[in-house]
Amino acid sequence: MLRAAVIKRAFMPRFARHHASSSSEFADLTTNLTYVNDEEEAYTRASTNMKKFLPPLRTGKKGIDLIHDPLFNKGTGYKHAERDRLGLRGLVPPRRLNMKLQLEKLYSLYQEEENPLRKNIFLSELQNRNETLFFRLLIDYIEEMAPVVYTPTVGLVCQKFGSIFRRSRGMYFSAEDKSQFGSMVYNWPCDDVQVIVVTDGSRILGLGDLGVNGMGIPIGKLALYTAAGGIDPRKVLPVVLDLGTNNETYLKDPYYLGMQHRRLEGEAFYSVVDEFMRAVRHRWPKALVQFEDFSSDHAADVLHAYRLKQLCFNDDIQGTGATVLAGALSACLRVNTPLKEQRILVLGAGSAGLGVSTTLLQGMLQEGAKLDDARKRFYVFDQFGLLGESRTELTSGQQFFARPDLTDKTSLLDVIKQ
Repeated sequence: MLRAAVIKRAFMPRFARHHASSSSEFADLTTNLTYVNDEEEAYTRASTNMKKFLPPLRTGKKGIDLIHDPLFNKGTGYKHAERDRLGLRGLVPPRRLNMKLQLEKLYSLYQEEENPLRKNIFLSELQNRNETLFFRLLIDYIEEMAPVVYTPTVGLVCQKFGSIFRRSRGMYFSAEDKSQFGSMVYNWPCDDVQVIVVTDGSRILGLGDLGVNGMGIPIGKLALYTAAGGIDPRKVLPVVLDLGTNNETYLKDPYYLGMQHRRLEGEAFYSVVDEFMRAVRHRWPKALVQFEDFSSDHAADVLHAYRLKQLCFNDDIQGTGATVLAGALSACLRVNTPLKEQRILVLGAGSAGLGVSTTLLQGMLQEGAKLDDARKRFYVFDQFGLLGESRTELTSGQQFFARPDLTDKTSLLDVIKQ
């Protein structure tokens, strides 16, 4: 009876399926069942309450080209009819394994990896050959795998990026290719890119200048955007702007994958960034550009240059700032004291620290505080201590929060005591 109900539902017209899903006759039988292969095999799934009827995905690829494309490859999951239609007979093992069995096998292999780096490499190799299985595995075990795909493991992945590099993912825009960016963007196959995460590798997490090895950050972040946010993996683009590196190790490393010269500064830096942004605006005018891990001396200036011209944001400045502001406002409600009356100590004067400070200051202004009064409530520290006005070589953002009334480089403990 169960088998008959599943088969009957599989051949019902689309409009009839919609009504049947709410009827008592089929509700109990179909809520947790999915018709999966030619042998009328059914298996239980956790997320079957939402039924979507999607049009078939069209691709001009067949045979070996199809199974070598990670976006369309289904591994051992092709049905017999698909193998005939797509020219796959003899190119894949004869027995079909449904997604449930493939996921069980992959998760077992994943657990056998001895450390987070090896687990990350395992997942990267899976993504390079079968993105459907990669994202299904990541979604099903998101709490366990998110720290492997992104922080904290991604820091080590970036440090070893050159040695574990197997297959190119995303795009690299080098200063050596300047004047060619407008044509280079057409080398990317997707005409409808929706999200671009771009870094220049100058300040990767807390690791400093990693150059093109920072590509691990856009790749990992976009994987989470797809798994957690549902963004189409075909419509994301990780990017590195290779403007050189000041990392002495990479300048001498014969296997470093980026350009081995000192970082461009000043007008040379901004001209490369500007050409990249213009190329993106021309090819994908509706794409969201996320600036990621730019050094503090460039991050704010780059954001301000394009925030009113293109759809863009800086995650270190705005994303982190918005998150901290939300937490601060919630805490202020608990203590029944408005944000504008709080004194804020910020440990860190990089892009994230200044972004948090700026966002909190804007929150105070929203509550009616005056700019000078709000600014006096901030005490920003870097690795040397409090930022004072007497300090030289501060960025414009750091100068804004530098204290005129306290000694430069005062320790955190001394400021708290005062």
